Amino acid sequence: MPFQKIQSEKLSQSVMRQIELLILRGILRPGERLPSERDLSERLGVSRPSLRDAIAELQERGLLVSRPGSGIFVAEVLGSAFAPALVELFASHEEAVFDYIDFRRDLESLSAERAAVRASDTDLQVIDTIFRKMEAAHLKRDPSDEAALDAQFHMAIIEASHNVVMLHMMRSMFDLLRNGVFYNRQMMFRQRTTRESLLDQHRRINAALQARDPQEARAAVETHLSYVEKAVTEGLRSERHEAVARQRLEHERNR
Repeated sequence: MPFQKIQSEKLSQSVMRQIELLILRGILRPGERLPSERDLSERLGVSRPSLRDAIAELQERGLLVSRPGSGIFVAEVLGSAFAPALVELFASHEEAVFDYIDFRRDLESLSAERAAVRASDTDLQVIDTIFRKMEAAHLKRDPSDEAALDAQFHMAIIEASHNVVMLHMMRSMFDLLRNGVFYNRQMMFRQRTTRESLLDQHRRINAALQARDPQEARAAVETHLSYVEKAVTEGLRSERHEAVARQRLEHERNR
């Protein structure tokens, strides 16, 4: 029979498994620096040679990278979910914008529903803390801060749903949004009425999650992203009208 004696797992393998899980669950993020060798070995309760063996193996597998003089970092393992040519197509066709919003509405409403049930108390505290920062940024009228916190708020909900596949996929999708591939979030936060509505919508989402009400959390996210879709539609229409007006003005100047 092809059975072999069970051998205890090497310490370095135990260290590897723990770091792998932290990366998989999104706790260690791409580009994040690991603690110093001394600090990490003390936290894990292992010798430095065992830790070095684990880190060397994870580097070989492409999960960690060494930066001379800086330390060990989590590799940028996410990248984009799409080829550059496809990203360029997304950026140049409005159809992709609305498909993206549809996609977010479906997945994020499901994430919110699950987060209301699965989130730990710490998860909910993180979401609430981000929302309080959104309120503070709203008072300062800083559209760049509001846009950044908006992304953090939504990602915190996805993290709180505790689905690792959804987490990594949506992080990649939010990178495209942050880079302006689909639409300009900062532009939305420059409009006073839109800013007020968006804050109220995020308040409703947060309240539903804190109350652990899955149906209300899902409905609140769906309402929010339907509003975003309408705002983007109006913004694109306005941009088209402005472009036509500029063309007419240029034509008159050249006559």
